[in-house]
Amino acid sequence: MIKIIQNKKDCIGCGTCAALCPKFWDMDYDEMKAILRDSIKNEITGSYEIKASAISDEDLECNKNVADACPVQVITIKEGE
Repeated sequence: MIKIIQNKKDCIGCGTCAALCPKFWDMDYDEMKAILRDSIKNEITGSYEIKASAISDEDLECNKNVADACPVQVITIKEGE
């Protein structure tokens, strides 16, 4: 299982994620925050999450690059959960 997690409240809306991996990321220009497409809000943590049992190596690498590039480190990729 792969989990992509975004701490949206601390997002600064720089747009790097949407530029690097537009299949998964978009921008909400009203809020000036990134949007993790098709994510569900975790009511306990307040983060937005995607859980995927199968994700292509290319999509996983893309999201790992996004997590590394995020200037405020609000994106986390967890594998094997």
